[in-house]
Amino acid sequence: MRKITYVNLSKTIAHALRHAPERYDLILDEKGWVSIDRLIEGLKNHSRMFKNVSIHDLEEIIKESPKKRFEIKNGKIRAIYGHSVRYRIEQQPKTPPEFLYHGTTPKAAENILRMALKPMGRQYVHLSIDVESAYTVGRRRTKNPTILKVFAQESYKAGIKFYEENDGIWLSDAIPAEFIEKL
Repeated sequence: MRKITYVNLSKTIAHALRHAPERYDLILDEKGWVSIDRLIEGLKNHSRMFKNVSIHDLEEIIKESPKKRFEIKNGKIRAIYGHSVRYRIEQQPKTPPEFLYHGTTPKAAENILRMALKPMGRQYVHLSIDVESAYTVGRRRTKNPTILKVFAQESYKAGIKFYEENDGIWLSDAIPAEFIEKL
């Protein structure tokens, strides 16, 4: 049996809470929450590697992670963003800052500038509060990311909804190309 690491556990929790809750016998509520006990049971049933997982492990992952992907409240846990489940996770719209940024591949940037910035396989578009964060995100997909500047206030006034998450992450519905420029 492989030894559990917090990286393995974090990735598995992300899979369970963002992409395939049914594979862990989980039912998320409309805001993506599930009871901690139910998640732990689902993890244990999913793999022997997680037979000793506890709430302490979940709390440590949340505390140690610089990305703040999960949150715990009132005996429940949820992934904050990145969902691809079929049903839409409800978010609370907020007024965005004047600009937000998106790091992507040069080829994807061309398509975005022609068409729109779309969620693709996710429920929402992911945006960064600053250029540096967008660059870091873009580096996950390419060595030389293209940074796109989103005129968030203008698009908000045109009816696009934005949702603020933790640590400078913003989510939005699709953003038409007219509100985006290449840096």
